[in-house]
Amino acid sequence: MAGASSPQDMLVAKLETRFALSESDRNVVRALACIPRIIPAQSYVLREGTRPMKCCLLLDGFAFRHKLAADGGRQIVGLMIPGDFMDLQHLFLREADHNIQALTRIKVAEFAGDDLRALALSRPAVAQALWVDTLIEASIARETILNIGRRNGPMRLAHMLCEFEVRLRQAGLADAGYDLPMTQEQIGDATGMTAVHVNRTLKQLEREGLIVRVKRHLKIADWVGLQQRADFNPLYLHLDQARTVD
Repeated sequence: MAGASSPQDMLVAKLETRFALSESDRNVVRALACIPRIIPAQSYVLREGTRPMKCCLLLDGFAFRHKLAADGGRQIVGLMIPGDFMDLQHLFLREADHNIQALTRIKVAEFAGDDLRALALSRPAVAQALWVDTLIEASIARETILNIGRRNGPMRLAHMLCEFEVRLRQAGLADAGYDLPMTQEQIGDATGMTAVHVNRTLKQLEREGLIVRVKRHLKIADWVGLQQRADFNPLYLHLDQARTVD
């Protein structure tokens, strides 16, 4: 996906990580109209309760999904990296059930929901790719529930760092570490921890020799050790999905 030259090419590349497309399918996808947009950090892309009219592909930057409790507490329920669909779940739903917000300044390609629905209904391979992507999102959500509900603080944070590293590597965005695009408060909202607990836990993982931090730049110093610390098994990410459908 890193080498894709247009949003449509990036969309084709994304779909083909989920299911193999024919050349005819690729050409139809490449013919889709889209609107590139720049969205400032912290801006809302979609609000709970509104009617989704478009489906965005994240081209650059990071974003997150979240739900708000009645007391204003926020639970981050998903992180998005370049190449991810931002609101595919709402393609066949009339009302948004969660919020989508830019974590950093982002660039997106907006595809009309009507166009993607028509494509899914007329092209079975495209429909299967979209369906598989949604199933993988659900798999990641199940792992997040397990992470928050059954793992202790250091394990939760280590697991989040392992997942982020693997997903960035797959997208060609992680080499010698990466800039973690989240504040400690946001990490806490994603792991069910306070910002103070996040700070202490990051220092603990450093003392254990598992990670190295320079400001926001994070490098995993002991990949095997961090995976063991996190009880991390990447099975739920379904990284081999594209190869199994060849």
